[in-house]
Amino acid sequence: MPKKRKSRGRAKGAKGRDSLLSCDGCGRLIPRGKAIKVTKDQSFLDPQLAAELEKKGARIIKAPVTVVYCVSCAVFRGIRKVRSEEEREKEKRYF
Repeated sequence: MPKKRKSRGRAKGAKGRDSLLSCDGCGRLIPRGKAIKVTKDQSFLDPQLAAELEKKGARIIKAPVTVVYCVSCAVFRGIRKVRSEEEREKEKRYF
């Protein structure tokens, strides 16, 4: 069976078995090397209250929140795109 990608879609290398993570979109268990992490800044305040406080000149603290997705959830949410074989080949040539 042919391999689609040299790395088999993982960032594991030759490190043995990866620990498993749970996808925040669907709950599926996925290897840590294959997980797609998205970090966003999130405020703990209500958006309307935060807007009022910002008008008055207050600084709103936003904490980084990391979300882990499996490949299918990341494609569904538009975080990753499905690429054709030609597009994947272009990436290989540059590295």
